[in-house]
Amino acid sequence: MSAAEAPPAPPRPLVCVGALVRGPKGTYLIVRTTKWRGSWGVPGGKVEWGETLKTATMREFREEVALELHDLSYVQTQEAVLSPEFHKPAHMLLIDFLAHTDSERVTPNEEIEEWAWVTLAAALEYPLNSYTRTLIERARELEA
Repeated sequence: MSAAEAPPAPPRPLVCVGALVRGPKGTYLIVRTTKWRGSWGVPGGKVEWGETLKTATMREFREEVALELHDLSYVQTQEAVLSPEFHKPAHMLLIDFLAHTDSERVTPNEEIEEWAWVTLAAALEYPLNSYTRTLIERARELEA
C-alpha cells in the first residue's frame, strides 16, 4: 500500500489551556462563548507547536479578551472526551491555571458573547460548563 492509499491518521487529542483569572478588585473573569453552546467558562484554547503551557495561556487571553496575565499557577488537568457541551466532537486535555491580571478592561474577540467579573461563589450561580464548574470548585478549595 502506498502512502497515497493509506487511510488517514485518526484524530489526536487536543492540548488546551485555560485560566481562572483574578482581577485587581478580587473578582474573577468568566465568559460566555460560542464554542461551549452558550454556557459560561474561562478564556482559553489550543496550545500551538513550540509553545509552553503558560505562554499559550497568556497568548489566548491576549487574543480573546486583551488581558495580560501574571503569576500563573497550575491547578489541574481535565479530560473532555466528545463532550456534548462543546460545539463539535473533540477530545481535549484541558490544562487549567489560576492567574492574576492588573486590569478589568476586557476587549472581547468574536468568540466572547458576554463576560462578568464575579466572586467564586457568584460564579457558581451561572450556567457554567462542567469543566469550568470543576475549576471554580477547585479554586474555592485552594482559597480556603
